[in-house]
Amino acid sequence: MSSYGRLLARLDGLRTLGVEFGLERIVRALQMLGAPERRLPAIQIAGTNGKGSTAAMTEAILRAAGLRTGLFTSPHLSRFTERIRIDGIEADGDRLAALDRAVEATGVPLTYFEVSTVLGFLLMAEAGVEIAVLETGLGGRLDAVTACHPLATAVTSIAFDHMDYLGTTLAAIAREKAGIIKPGVPVLIGRLPAEAEAEIERVARERGAPLRRLGRDFHEPAGAPALGGAHQRGNAAIAIALAEEACRRLGRPLPPETVRQGLASVRWPGRLERIAPDLLLDCAHNPEGAAALAAALAAAGAPVASGPRALVLSVVGDKDVDGVLAPLLAAPASAGGFGAVYATRSHNRRARPPAELVEAIARHTTRTPRTVTAVADPLDAVAQARRLVASQDLPGLVVVAGSIFLIGEVRAAMLSEATDPVPVADPL
Repeated sequence: MSSYGRLLARLDGLRTLGVEFGLERIVRALQMLGAPERRLPAIQIAGTNGKGSTAAMTEAILRAAGLRTGLFTSPHLSRFTERIRIDGIEADGDRLAALDRAVEATGVPLTYFEVSTVLGFLLMAEAGVEIAVLETGLGGRLDAVTACHPLATAVTSIAFDHMDYLGTTLAAIAREKAGIIKPGVPVLIGRLPAEAEAEIERVARERGAPLRRLGRDFHEPAGAPALGGAHQRGNAAIAIALAEEACRRLGRPLPPETVRQGLASVRWPGRLERIAPDLLLDCAHNPEGAAALAAALAAAGAPVASGPRALVLSVVGDKDVDGVLAPLLAAPASAGGFGAVYATRSHNRRARPPAELVEAIARHTTRTPRTVTAVADPLDAVAQARRLVASQDLPGLVVVAGSIFLIGEVRAAMLSEATDPVPVADPL
């Protein structure tokens, strides 16, 4: 087994231990490793949805401006190394494995996500990164990424997700995500529900952090970013404002043309990504994400000018399956909705059985009839859906959604992407 394979095996063992929040362990490990995070000017981004896209756009803008960038995101689609990028280039697995020997030698009992975060800090510091763009994993207050020292922070959105860990009200969820706010460090926010915004405002005021709001203090760009969907315009606005703040603090110029170049060049796989004329992938896995996907599909063109649409769906057990299905299945096939749904399951052990999904889908088909089929294998489900839409008079579209794990599997198979020899997925 390669050194990278051994790292993956170790991570897989840690993953089975589950989730354990708190900063004490990672701070102790980082101190023993020479505090690499202190050598990294950083931007930290939290939010229920949009934080990964915003991170990708922020990094693309800063790289276009000539800065040496690091990007840390989670979860990954096909390979663990996707999580850590230097100047847009995916990390080398064997180098991460070499760095992990020092992490393991600290003896600190780190979790799966804590190890990945420490490896990100180590590799970026080693590479001489000038600005690190960091996506928060879960919440913020006790998330490992919050060990960073940011120049600016952002909260892209607040909605219901991971409620077992973050709370059952929007205010409680906002309170957890507000944990990334640092004294004196500007915090930028997207359009948030009133009770969530009030909580962010309260924490920012207590910590003396300047608060800047989308739509009041900064605005959506005139041009659309390369990432599809109307919701990405708000994320792009946050990314631009974050890049401007970072460049200001670092004493680096950020010409408007550089911003346009970054937004035009950004790529974020699995987010409204059309990988074939008849195949669209989207990682929407909670109600807010599903609503954004539904809105993007409704805006894709007049229904009479497009062919049939089929949905291939997998949802993990702790997600609000009805909240995901409601926006996706609201429109009838005659109005551009899905005439067929294929219920399947990713290979993630938490994925709902297809038969259970079929029952849930049935609750949303009483007024909008459609065919529903349970297919155990996700690639077989995609193949059946593609055959169905190809058999009609007009070119159709297959949408794959509901689970990041499903998107990772389908995307890797369809594009012949390399995958890890030992698949490791986040505990959540």
